[in-house]
Amino acid sequence: MEIVSTKHEDKLVLGFNGQLDTGTAPKVEIEVNKYLENNQKVIFNLEATTFVSSAGLRVFLGTAKKLKASGGLFRICNANDVVQEILDISGFSQILDIKGNLEEALMDF
Repeated sequence: MEIVSTKHEDKLVLGFNGQLDTGTAPKVEIEVNKYLENNQKVIFNLEATTFVSSAGLRVFLGTAKKLKASGGLFRICNANDVVQEILDISGFSQILDIKGNLEEALMDF
């Protein structure tokens, strides 16, 4: 799992290339937590993420909780059909701020 970070003004965009599953989620969580130390507006761009397991969903939820506790904001964007279905079935699309693309995610954030 490769993590690609880019900045858009005061917003940090993290892209995940590959599968976010039980094998990759622990490393991803450690890396994401490093980014959270200095960023309050974080977007997970799932454009290159092919699959998300329950371990990956825990990374999303943990990130959202940490940012909310510190007054930050969290969004997800560009989920493919498979990942979007996982977000919908798990109920995460109801509790997380999910946008269709990066441009939407960056607006009014």
